[in-house]
Amino acid sequence: MPEGHTIHRLAQDYAAAFTGTAPRVTSPQGKFTDSAGLLTGTELTHTEAHGKHLFLGFTESWVHIHLGLFGKVAFGPAPAPPPTDTVRLRLANSTSYVDLRGPTTCALITDAEKRAIHDRLGPDPLREDADPDTAYRRISRSRTTIAALLMDQKVVAGVGNVYRAEVLFRHRVDPYRAGRDLTPTEWDLIWHDLVELMREGVRNNRIDTVRPEHTPEAMARPPRVDDHGGEVYVYRRANLPCHICGGEIRTADLAARNLFWCPSCQKP
Repeated sequence: MPEGHTIHRLAQDYAAAFTGTAPRVTSPQGKFTDSAGLLTGTELTHTEAHGKHLFLGFTESWVHIHLGLFGKVAFGPAPAPPPTDTVRLRLANSTSYVDLRGPTTCALITDAEKRAIHDRLGPDPLREDADPDTAYRRISRSRTTIAALLMDQKVVAGVGNVYRAEVLFRHRVDPYRAGRDLTPTEWDLIWHDLVELMREGVRNNRIDTVRPEHTPEAMARPPRVDDHGGEVYVYRRANLPCHICGGEIRTADLAARNLFWCPSCQKP
């Protein structure tokens, strides 16, 4: 599932291609046809992301998109080619088109419905209105592991498996520590690191988490080869040596997701 930086990047890309225009809106797949008919000819005025939720603001309504595990977005220049019948939503104007396939959610919603989605989500490190203290109040009262809490979108919105593993490693935090055992100072450092890492993810459209002294060039090591891209410390590096201590990276199942950590660097 895409992490929050990808959704914020998509919000920027939709805005760059369609804001201020009245795109033709279609649903070749047919599942969004009625709503598409209501939107065609109306102006796209605003795009927004909160965690893993994308919002496309038209004149009087919003399209709410959640990619889920299988959703894909593809942009291209006009003229748009004939769409396949897997396209849930296509926007097209005189310069660009974009196709959405396989999302978990693609729905036309009202302002009130949009607000309800925001209200159930935790603060997003990439949003200007984010309040990290809101997240810490929940974390500091919980016996749940910090690794699980970081993946709970009601606690922190937008953090996925990669960012949670990497930020905990960068701050030497045992992923199995209870949230209530995390100090305010530790949380402040983790939050601000997430802000910087995820902003970098938006800029580069990939996740890189290693510090300059641990890049392949600095360490004279081969670059990471992985379909997720980016240089990381522990994510999907199970059984490989830690870049810092040389110990073996471990993996385990936690809340139905694969957890990655270094037991030597992230001691209880």
